Amino acid sequence: MEIGPAVDVQNGSGSGPLPSRFPGADSQPPDSPNFQPSKVITREFIWIAAALTAMIVAVYSPVRHFGFVGFDDVQYVSENPRVLQGVTWDGVKWAFSTGYFFNWHPLTWISHMLDAQIYGTNAGGHHITSVLFHIANTLLLFGLLQRMTGKMWRSAFVAGLFAVHPLHVESVAWVSERKDVLSTLFGLLALWAYVGYAQRPRLGRYLAVVLFFGLSLMSKSMLVTLPFVLLLLDVWPLGRIAVGGDAAGRPGLPKDQRPKAVRLAVEKLPLLVLTIASSVVTMIVQDPGGLIAFPADFRIANAVVSYVSYILKMLWPAKLAAVYPYPDEMPSWWVFGSLLVLIVVTALVAAQLQRRPYLTVGWLWFLGMLVPVIGLVQVGSQAMADRYTYVPLIGLFLMAAWGVPELLERWPQRRIALPAAACIAILACVVTARAQVHRWESDATLWRQALLVTTGNYVAHNNLGTFLAGQGKMDEALAHYAEALRVRPDYADSYYNIGVALDNLGRSGEAMAHYAEALRFRPGYPEAHNNLGALLHQQGRLREAMNHYLEAVRLRPDYADARQNLGSVLASQGKNAEAIEQYKRALAINPENGAIRSALEKLKGRP
Repeated sequence: MEIGPAVDVQNGSGSGPLPSRFPGADSQPPDSPNFQPSKVITREFIWIAAALTAMIVAVYSPVRHFGFVGFDDVQYVSENPRVLQGVTWDGVKWAFSTGYFFNWHPLTWISHMLDAQIYGTNAGGHHITSVLFHIANTLLLFGLLQRMTGKMWRSAFVAGLFAVHPLHVESVAWVSERKDVLSTLFGLLALWAYVGYAQRPRLGRYLAVVLFFGLSLMSKSMLVTLPFVLLLLDVWPLGRIAVGGDAAGRPGLPKDQRPKAVRLAVEKLPLLVLTIASSVVTMIVQDPGGLIAFPADFRIANAVVSYVSYILKMLWPAKLAAVYPYPDEMPSWWVFGSLLVLIVVTALVAAQLQRRPYLTVGWLWFLGMLVPVIGLVQVGSQAMADRYTYVPLIGLFLMAAWGVPELLERWPQRRIALPAAACIAILACVVTARAQVHRWESDATLWRQALLVTTGNYVAHNNLGTFLAGQGKMDEALAHYAEALRVRPDYADSYYNIGVALDNLGRSGEAMAHYAEALRFRPGYPEAHNNLGALLHQQGRLREAMNHYLEAVRLRPDYADARQNLGSVLASQGKNAEAIEQYKRALAINPENGAIRSALEKLKGRP
C-alpha cells in the first residue's frame, strides 16, 4: 500500500490515465461531455471500503449496549412525547414548524421518530442508526475523493482518519448529535451531485445539488458554508478555474480567468440563498435568554484560540470532554500567538496556491467550515466542542494526505515508510477513539471524565448532579449544584435543579426561592415557570400560578405538563370550557398520558 504516487486509473472511456486535475486537459472546456471522472467502484475500492467499515464497527460496537444520556437525549428522544409516538402526520407537521430546543431541523426530528417507531426507547437501536450513518458518510467521502482525484490510497487515508478520529466520537456516539451525521450525509450527496454537474452542467444535475444542500440544512445548519467549499473545489481538484500568478510570482487569478470566476460565483447564488435563509431561521429559533453572554472581543479572541486548539487536538486528541467551558480569562500571549499561527499558515498556503492548490483548499475548507460554530455568534455556553470538527477536519486531512507524500517525494524509503506511518496513525486513532467511545456509556462516565480533564466546568458539575439526583443521591447532587454556582453564580440551570431536588425532599419554600432565582437569571425558562406555578398552585395562590403556567406555554407551546397544570387551575375556577381546551391540547402532545385523559373525561362528565 502507498499513499504517494497515484496508481494509474482509467477514465470512463478507457482512453488512458486520468491526471490529478479532474477536467483532464487544459485544452478542453470544463463542461465538455468527454470529461470523465475517475472510475470509483473497483475491486481495490471494495476491499478498502470493507476495511473502513470494519474499523468503524471495531470502534463503535460498544454503543449498542449504551443507554441515553441526560445531556439533551431527554429532550430529543427519551422523554419527548412527539418523538416517542413515532412517525405520524401530526409529528411531521410539528417537526417542520417547531423551533423546540433552539433548533429548526425537521429531518433530524423525523429521523428520531423513525428510530422510536422501530426501536422504541431501546437506546442501543438509536445508537446503531447513528453508526450506520457514519459508515455511509465515510464511504461517500472515500468515493468522492477517489472520483475527483483518482488517488485511491490518499483518498483512503483521508476517509480512514474521518472514520476513526477520536474528535468524531461525539458526533457518532451521542444520540442527540444525530443531526451531525445526517446533515453530513446530505452534504456529501450534494458534493457528489456537484461533481456530476461540473462534469456535464445540466439543470437537472444542478437541482440535485440544491436539493441535497437543502436537505442538509434541514438536518442541521452546520454546512451553511458549503457554497464556499464548492468554489474551493472548482480550483482543486475539479480544475474548473485555473489559478496562476503575476510576473513577480505572487499567487492570483489570471485576467483571462476572471470572467469564468465571476460565472462560477454567480452559479452558487441559489445555494447562497439557502444559506442565508437557514442562517436567519437559526438565529430566530436560538434562545439567547439562557446564555451567559460574553462580550464580542472575548468571543473573537476565543474563536482565534479555538482554531489552533482544534488543530492541536487533531494532532494529539487527549483530554477530550463533552463540554469545554469558556475560560475566566484569555491571556493576550495565547490569543496573539494563535493569531500569528493562523496568519503564517494562511500566508504559506497562499504562496503555494499555484503549485500545490490542495494546501490552500484544505486550509480554507477547515477555516470556512468552522465559521458557523467558531463562536463569533454565541450559540450555547461552550467555548468549543469536538462535534464541530466532524466536517471541518476533512480539510486538514486533505492537506496531510496530499502534502506529506509530496514533501517526501525524493526520499528513497517513502514507498515503505509512508504506508507504515499511515497505518500507525490510523491504528492509534482506532485505539484512542475506542476508549473515547466508552466515555459516552453513561452520564457518570461522561461527566466525571469532563471534570477530570477540564477546570471550572460548571456544566459538568450541574449535569453530574442531575445524574446523581436521579440515583437518589441528593446530598452529592446538591454538592455538585453548589459547586457549579460557585464557579458561575448566574447559572440558571443549577438554581432550577436545586429547586427540583428540594421540591422532591418536601422543602417547598426553599424550592420556590431557587425557582425564582432561576427565573431572575433566565426569565424565559418554561420549566422553572411551570414548577414554580405548581408550588403556588398547592398553596392556593391560583392567580400567580396561572400567570406562570401561561408564561410557560407561551414560551413552549408544546409543553404538555404546563398545559395540564393550566387546565387544572382553570377547572378549579369553574372555567370548564377553557380547561377542556387545555387538556385536549396537552393530550394531543402526549396521548399516552393517562392522568391527562382521566382529568379530561372527568371534566367532560360535569354538568
